[in-house]
Amino acid sequence: MAFQDLLDQVGGLGRFQIIQMAFLLIYNAMAQTHTLLENFTAVILGHRCWVHILDNATVSDNDTGTLSQEALLRISIPLDSNLRPDKCHRFIHPQWQLLHMNGTFSNMSEVDTEPCMDGWVYDRSSFLSTTVTEWDLVCESQSLNSVSKFFFMAGMLVGNIVYGTLSDRFGRRLLLTWCLLQLAVADTCATFAPTFLVYCSLRFLAGMSTSTILTNAILLIVEWTSPKYQAMGTTMAVCATSFGNILLGSLAFAIRNWHTLQLVLSIPMFFFFISSRYETQSGGCTGGRQGPSSSWSGLSTAPVGGWAPAGEPLGLFSRSQVCLLCRRRFAIVLPTFGLNLHLQHLGINVFLVQVLLGVVKLPANYLSLWALKHRGHRISIFFFMSMMGITLLATIFVPSEMSTVCMILTTLGGGICFASITCSLTQANELLPTVIRATAFGIIGVCGSLGAAVAPLLMTLETYAEPLPWIIYAASCIFTSLVVFLLPETRNHQLPDSLQDIENGGKGSRKTELEDPSIKVTHF
Repeated sequence: MAFQDLLDQVGGLGRFQIIQMAFLLIYNAMAQTHTLLENFTAVILGHRCWVHILDNATVSDNDTGTLSQEALLRISIPLDSNLRPDKCHRFIHPQWQLLHMNGTFSNMSEVDTEPCMDGWVYDRSSFLSTTVTEWDLVCESQSLNSVSKFFFMAGMLVGNIVYGTLSDRFGRRLLLTWCLLQLAVADTCATFAPTFLVYCSLRFLAGMSTSTILTNAILLIVEWTSPKYQAMGTTMAVCATSFGNILLGSLAFAIRNWHTLQLVLSIPMFFFFISSRYETQSGGCTGGRQGPSSSWSGLSTAPVGGWAPAGEPLGLFSRSQVCLLCRRRFAIVLPTFGLNLHLQHLGINVFLVQVLLGVVKLPANYLSLWALKHRGHRISIFFFMSMMGITLLATIFVPSEMSTVCMILTTLGGGICFASITCSLTQANELLPTVIRATAFGIIGVCGSLGAAVAPLLMTLETYAEPLPWIIYAASCIFTSLVVFLLPETRNHQLPDSLQDIENGGKGSRKTELEDPSIKVTHF
């Protein structure tokens, strides 16, 4: 008897499943907040060099008190190419002659200026403190701000590989409990990190645990509900991540100190760790461990009918279709995280956009499902990927004065990113044969994690040309969208059972149609 058949007999969605699902959805929402936390804790504030004549409260060269702050700023800080006060240089000596000039004076030689030798003064009108003000991650050190995001995304990549394997061996609940504790400890300690290197290391550990929480929570929801309720459970998991985005934007608006915000989102994870100890082991994979009580032993040890051994990963890479799917996943995830992790670089209200991106996620998923059903898989993916690239290009060339237009384009781009991911996952699931589907998805997922890790590194190119990272994100989408036409159309096709079906171009059909709920896939 298959596990899902046994689950139907004891109750497909009873009180136990509802309570467990509620806790898992909370874990999902809270883990999502940590993924995008640095949109607010690592904001680059407006800054300028600290200068003696302006910022020394005890000694002032302005003895008469007749010079305004603007006048003192003019003689202390040179202008940049946009005729605004330079953020990274100051005059070696006050340039008093500038007080008597009506026009701008931007011909000062490099000898007259120097880097900020005594630190920076930050505009704290929007945020009281961030990691940037904590370790002065500006000017020559500004690229380190993207490095911390890279560490987190690299942690998610390593977590998918290491903890994913351990979850299959020791059970999802055990790894979920451990990762909740690891996330709580890592991000709480990161709040008090003495150095930037320690902070990055702790964020790496947080990334490892976050990816496992997001994955195992969804799998536990699906595995402990009957097939007719799995669509609802998966949709609610998507809603939970959307709520996480909204919660993060709302809390960040109310809490402008990065230490306090990080603690507010990290301390509850300790309570979730305690509650997760009472979660039940995965029904489809127990890792050889006994259930928490004998009453669940029959469910915990029930075999899942119809599962076949996965193919060898190295053999998969010899197949062009898997390689194309990996390339496409990388190209979709790269701009998705490039956009979601760098909202501040677009010069818009990050609090409002964070909330809007959470709100638009659900409509985007339903739009993608409608397009897949009525327009076909290849056309839908090509359209969404192309529009994603075009939207990103349009966003970066919108004048800074048109903040409303930029916000609309950013929200639209975020929705299209989510729609592209949904379409990509759906087609990949219907293209891969059953015997290697799990292994192939693991390989494709690693490529997606690589794209997420590379996204913040590309933002360091902003020091050479501000639009360059966004152009790379957009070009990745537009050019890779053509790859979909090298893959077969899978709409209204049966799922392939074997590698032979793939080699036959999907023409082979099943001789027997099995109703095995353990391999039934619910789209959302």
